[in-house]
Amino acid sequence: MKKNRIDIITMGCSKNLIDSERIIRRLHAKGYDAVHDSGNPEGEYVVVNTCGFIADAKEESIEMLLDLAKLKQEGKIGKIVAMGCLTQRYREELTTELPEIDIMLGKFDWGNFIDSLPDLKDTAKPKQWERELTTPPHSAYLKISEGCNRFCAFCAIPLITGRHTSRTIEEILEETESLVAKGVKEFNVIAQDLSSYGIDIYGSHKLAELIDRMAGIKGVEWIRLHYAYPADFPFDILDVMARHENVCKYIDIALQHVSDKVLNNMRRHITKEETISLIAEMRKRVPDIRIRTTLMVGFPGEGEEEFQELLDFVRTQQFDRMGAFAYSEEDDTWAAKNLKDLIPEETKQKRLDLLMEAQMTIYEEKNAEMYGKEVTLLVDETEGDTRICRSQWDSPEVDMNYYVKGSDAKPGDFIRARITGDQLYDFEADAI
Repeated sequence: MKKNRIDIITMGCSKNLIDSERIIRRLHAKGYDAVHDSGNPEGEYVVVNTCGFIADAKEESIEMLLDLAKLKQEGKIGKIVAMGCLTQRYREELTTELPEIDIMLGKFDWGNFIDSLPDLKDTAKPKQWERELTTPPHSAYLKISEGCNRFCAFCAIPLITGRHTSRTIEEILEETESLVAKGVKEFNVIAQDLSSYGIDIYGSHKLAELIDRMAGIKGVEWIRLHYAYPADFPFDILDVMARHENVCKYIDIALQHVSDKVLNNMRRHITKEETISLIAEMRKRVPDIRIRTTLMVGFPGEGEEEFQELLDFVRTQQFDRMGAFAYSEEDDTWAAKNLKDLIPEETKQKRLDLLMEAQMTIYEEKNAEMYGKEVTLLVDETEGDTRICRSQWDSPEVDMNYYVKGSDAKPGDFIRARITGDQLYDFEADAI
């Protein structure tokens, strides 16, 4: 155990990662050695930023806490601090079941813990949004709001994070300029519900205005949008995307399903016809857009007819990027209280496999169309004489990498390359 060292371990999504980055900034300002995801925690405090979204994520967070309890018993670490979505939702249960945890915080009160630590140096307290990046220095996530007002039947997020709360445009622009000054070129804009940005504080949709102003900041090379909601979608953001070269022609929008029956059961407030029209409008206004979506199989009410409807929808729409998962009941959600989960797990898995098989065929066809094309790529890392890159159509962690030969570019550089091959989920290319 090392005195004045504090380990931070982040579980779950990029929104959690930003919270961890803010914590690191605050700890460094107080004089502590804050270390992120080292793989070998040895601090006098170990802070676990937990995830409580779905069952697998909850289990992973609990397993991490139990592993740390063993290290604590062996004297290798000091106190265990649990925070984040899991503790926000299950604080009382965890306090009883995991007495090894020394400090139990929610998702939003971590500042109180940091304030309670003695100052090791006299430094001005950073602004709430200031952080130290754990991502490559040329790329950052940028969170523009917290929470969600949608209350979809299957989702526990509003129960964890509360109502949708937007940050002001001015504060987001200030953070953007600060990150540019540190060398950030790529901004992955995230929120639980991008579509609702601004409504709570300005009375109307403000996503388009925000991105338009961000795009005008010198040094902002790429802006990419994550987690739009299909109902009440702000179409003016598509005009901003089409107008600005530095707004990536990419959007991540979770459609979940297409059957009217299932969408109604999910409380998604959108129809099949409206969903298809939304996709068509995106492709009309931004012809080279790449759409990433997430779909769910096995939700209560999905029979063979509804699943076939979803499968046909995927084959027809030809999504550029797609993830899918099988429904699992989450505590206290509307679906858990009001709908019986009668679909056998083996049926859910079979449907999931069929859906992903259909998407893999689409990937094969779309990848083949890219052979010989020239693309602009951002270098993320080097591996020998290979440059590992991404295009404007590929988000970090979840989308395709491009393995480029024949370049001596450094991470953070933009290069041009010609695509020569693929490995289904990644491309091979030669530098031009």
